[in-house]
Amino acid sequence: MTMPFYVPPEQLIKDRAEFARKGIARGRSIVVAEYADGVLLIGENPSGSLHKLAEIYDAIAFAGVGRFNEFEMLRVAGIRYADLKGYSYGRPDVTGKGLANAYSQTMGTIFTHEVKPYEVEVFVAEVGVDGDATRLYRIQFDGTLRTEQHFGAIGGQDEALREKLSEGFELGADLSTVVKLAIDAIEAVEAREILAGDWEAAVLDRNLGRRKFRRLDTAEIEAARQ
Repeated sequence: MTMPFYVPPEQLIKDRAEFARKGIARGRSIVVAEYADGVLLIGENPSGSLHKLAEIYDAIAFAGVGRFNEFEMLRVAGIRYADLKGYSYGRPDVTGKGLANAYSQTMGTIFTHEVKPYEVEVFVAEVGVDGDATRLYRIQFDGTLRTEQHFGAIGGQDEALREKLSEGFELGADLSTVVKLAIDAIEAVEAREILAGDWEAAVLDRNLGRRKFRRLDTAEIEAARQ
């Protein structure tokens, strides 16, 4: 009988983390930032049919980078979680923190117990309404959950993007200003200009009705970057 190869646990975890990071680094980064009336989510996405940004519930949005099929499964699972909880209890019981915790547990379990970890990072944004604070949550491939203050980024260039954003971010700025800041930061880190039609952007606008999510069209993005 052939004995299985022994791999020290610390080496196994290190190899899985390195594998996941390489997969995520191949994707295009996403910036999430507060503006005066809500939250902006923006990133490069030349595909017109595969969305990296999505609505989860009334005031909650989702962003994912990495392998599309994997973060799409997480997005769908998040919608089901929110719908079930909202139906069983009440709409106010569906929170960004609860969704982020659910993602953290799922991704942590997959990273630890499955043969292949998810090659994704996700962001959960919940815009504050009626005086509540806006909340931003970043969930990494291993289930690590972090709360971001005012802005954040996911993807292979996340650290460089946060540094660029910190140089020009002002709390309370209007949407156009924050869109331009995010675009300038991404283009500076990527060291190239990105066409207006290759951006995907959306907002959670607290001034809208019950559903706060709205996508920005190419004309809005182009006007803001001037």
